[in-house]
Amino acid sequence: MRAVVQRVREARVLVDGQVTGSIERGLLVYVGAGKGDTPRDAEWLLTKILNLRVFEDDAGKMGRSVVDVGGALLLVSQFTLFADVRRGNRPGFDAAMPIAEAKAFYEAFVESARSRIHVETGRFQAHMQVISDNDGPVTIWIESPKSETIAS
Repeated sequence: MRAVVQRVREARVLVDGQVTGSIERGLLVYVGAGKGDTPRDAEWLLTKILNLRVFEDDAGKMGRSVVDVGGALLLVSQFTLFADVRRGNRPGFDAAMPIAEAKAFYEAFVESARSRIHVETGRFQAHMQVISDNDGPVTIWIESPKSETIAS
């Protein structure tokens, strides 16, 4: 799994002009599933996102997580994180998880996140407009290790 995580002051997603998800302080997370990803990859990635210390502590250092600051997640499905542009200029998406499987995988990821923190979302497989007020900016790329290498 892959994610691009951005610390935001606020963010929202619109589909057909309607807001489908909106947060104030928290993390805007573009998340994509690749072929061969497992629930173990999803759990590893979610734990990493929730514990990522990117919010300032009392010393002005990035020492607090989104959970520590009472923030929220705005999760946006993003298969284009698996784009391959090594050959030619048109991205290939062969490494992305197939749509039907990816939808169930993403929905399970969202439900797992919702059991731990306030979560808003975009709409899977929709054309979305994402509006964000990045804070910092702080933007971090996270990729789960292969399932067999994830420590228990």
